[in-house]
Amino acid sequence: MRALVTGGTSGLGRAMAAALAGVGATVALTGRSARRAETVAGELPGAIGIELDVRDEASVARAVEQVWSRLGGIDMLVNNAGIGMRTVNPRFMTRPQGFWEVPADGFRAVVETNLTGYFLVAREVAPRMLAAGGGRIVNVSVNESTMRRAGFVPYGPSRAGSEALSRVMAADLRGTGVTVNLLLPGGATVTGMLPPDAVSEGHGFLAPEVMGPPVVWLASDEAAGVHDERIVAVDFERWLRERDAGRS
Repeated sequence: MRALVTGGTSGLGRAMAAALAGVGATVALTGRSARRAETVAGELPGAIGIELDVRDEASVARAVEQVWSRLGGIDMLVNNAGIGMRTVNPRFMTRPQGFWEVPADGFRAVVETNLTGYFLVAREVAPRMLAAGGGRIVNVSVNESTMRRAGFVPYGPSRAGSEALSRVMAADLRGTGVTVNLLLPGGATVTGMLPPDAVSEGHGFLAPEVMGPPVVWLASDEAAGVHDERIVAVDFERWLRERDAGRS
C-alpha cells in the first residue's frame, strides 16, 4: 500500500501516517514546510516528506508528481490538511464571534485550505488512480454538530462543504474502482487547532491516534470495494461488527 497523507506533520495526519507506516505501508506525508515534512517522515519507517500547499494548484501538481514518481504510484489518498478556528479567532472556545465579525480574508483562508484543498488534491490524484485501475480516497471530516455550532464560521461551513464534496466525489467515481469514504474522529481531538489553554484544562479530548485503526482498515484488503461510507473513529469497532453481522 502506497499512501499520500496531506497535513501529515502533526495531529490527525501524523497519527494516520504513523499507523499506516506501522503496518508496512509506504507513506508520503506532506506539509507546507518541506523541512518539517522531512523531519516527521524521518521518524516513521520508510516514509518520505514532501512540501505541499493544498491551496496552490502548482504546488499540488508538483507534489503529487513527486509522490507518484518516488512511490511508484498512489494507492490511497488521505485528504486531511486543514486549519481551524484559531486562525480567525484564537479564543473561539471561550469568546465565540458572530459570523459578521469574521474577517473576509480569514474566511477565505479556511475555505481554501479545508474545502478547495481537498478538491485540488483529489482532482490531481483521481485521474492517475483511474488510469491505474483503482485506488482509495479518504476524506477527513468532523461531527455534524461542528458544522452548525455558533461561532464556528468559517470552520463549520468549510467542513460541511468538504463532506458534501466527498459525497459527490463518491457518486462520480461509483463503479470505477476508485473508492471514496469519509473518516472523522467522533469528538474534539487534541491537535494544533485547539487553543493551548483548552488542552491544558483537560476537557476529555480524544487522542489523534483514534484515527489509526479505521484508516489502517480502509487501507486493507478487507476494505476493498467499501465506498461512500461515513466512519466515526470512536465507533469504528461497533460499526465494523455491525457491518460484519449484516454480511453474515
